[in-house]
Amino acid sequence: MELNGKVVVITGASAGVGASVARACVNVGANVVLAARGQAGLSQLARELDAPEQIETVACDVGAAEGRQLLLSQALSRFGVIDALVNNAGVNHRGPLHTLGAEQMAAVIALNLLAPMQLTHAVLPAMRERRSGAIVNVASLAGRVPVPDEASYSASKFGLRAFSQALAEESRGSGVTVSVVSPGPIATGFILSDPEQVPDLVFSQPMSTPEAVAQAVVDCMRDGQIERVVPASSAALTHLAYTVPSIFRRLRPLFERKGAKAKQPYIEAARSRS
Repeated sequence: MELNGKVVVITGASAGVGASVARACVNVGANVVLAARGQAGLSQLARELDAPEQIETVACDVGAAEGRQLLLSQALSRFGVIDALVNNAGVNHRGPLHTLGAEQMAAVIALNLLAPMQLTHAVLPAMRERRSGAIVNVASLAGRVPVPDEASYSASKFGLRAFSQALAEESRGSGVTVSVVSPGPIATGFILSDPEQVPDLVFSQPMSTPEAVAQAVVDCMRDGQIERVVPASSAALTHLAYTVPSIFRRLRPLFERKGAKAKQPYIEAARSRS
């Protein structure tokens, strides 16, 4: 799929990876429908992109059915078609499972897994009828290797990755591609706003920029590759850790020490801002 003139719906679009995907798409001539909970962030991004004829913003919560319905109806009302869907919105409630409330666990699954599944289900029939379309789901390395103290988040991202790969096989020959991007830690507020709460293991992997992850998303829309890991160096490591968990258990303390050391400058930076 070449993106010039196509309509791309992006969730979690007001900042971070979603905003970087929006910039990349607009720069190559795509029309974008930007969804996030807050209108202020969406409006600021739209002003920055300065291409009103290519942009529609929708303030909604895609974790709720009414939010998903509003997003899709406004996208179709404005542009008449949805050529690509980027499921990027996500949430995490960190800590040992017994310390979390049932509502927090449900919110993680609703936004990270159920919302992408149901948005995909809604747009897929029209894409299959046109024999053209791209769906890209943003998962995580936590969907390749379980992360302690992020059990609900890992479960949601494992599920999203499995959903993406299963649907990619279902969609072979249909003209619709389904991909998953699995990034490690990203230099955004998602982890850097409160790094002390993020497990040390997360920081054991190289920090990526939102732009690098966005480029992987755009590349998947273009070529339909089933999965891209960012950074690519983490792919073999996470594959080994998952397929031979006994090795991962022995090595985990080493990676946690490495992560704790790498995390310290981010903790100091966050404290200096407060």
